[in-house]
Amino acid sequence: MHIPNGNYIVIEGNIGAGKTSLSHLLAKDLNARLILEEFSDNPFLPLFYKNPDRYAFPVELFFMTERHKQLQSLLIKGSLFQQYIVSDYTFAKTLLFAGQNLEYEELRLFRKLFNTLNASFPKPGLLVYLHRSVEDLLSNIRKRGREYEKDISENYLQKIQNAYYNFFEIAKNEMSILFMDVKNLDFIHNENDYQIIVNEIQKEYSKGIHYWKSEQGVL
Repeated sequence: MHIPNGNYIVIEGNIGAGKTSLSHLLAKDLNARLILEEFSDNPFLPLFYKNPDRYAFPVELFFMTERHKQLQSLLIKGSLFQQYIVSDYTFAKTLLFAGQNLEYEELRLFRKLFNTLNASFPKPGLLVYLHRSVEDLLSNIRKRGREYEKDISENYLQKIQNAYYNFFEIAKNEMSILFMDVKNLDFIHNENDYQIIVNEIQKEYSKGIHYWKSEQGVL
């Protein structure tokens, strides 16, 4: 497999979109270094879903510092044996989520810290965004059965969805973004569905937003 847009590929998506599962599959086929967000290590996350107003700032601060530490260790340092890097998040996600969860003064401080930390990271050669409807996201979240996710609301997922859209409009002049509607694609259990996604990722993309949807999908 060859990715013409470069050796750093990011798979993004809302909660429950399948980004981590797809990252695992791609990293295996590419013999790539795999960077996965260690969200389960955040001790404030279960508390945040129960009481977001109280725990928003500590949960976002913990995510930012842990993502920075992980990317500094795994992204900046190269590998002699692995040509590609596949990650299931971009550091910009840090500010994207914080913008939905923090109050004005908290966000102002958070943004200053983010801008300082973000300056050292390269932009991905290709960012693949997996789009699913909020209803499908909720269904996937229920299926995986994580206790701390059971209180995630439809409204919260829609806010995150909209924040991604706004981010892409800002970032489209700086990176190549492949927006994929994967409705009705089961790329985890269906090899043909997985190959559909692989075929699209192997195409070359200019900077900007490039939209793709399956024949069954509705964008």
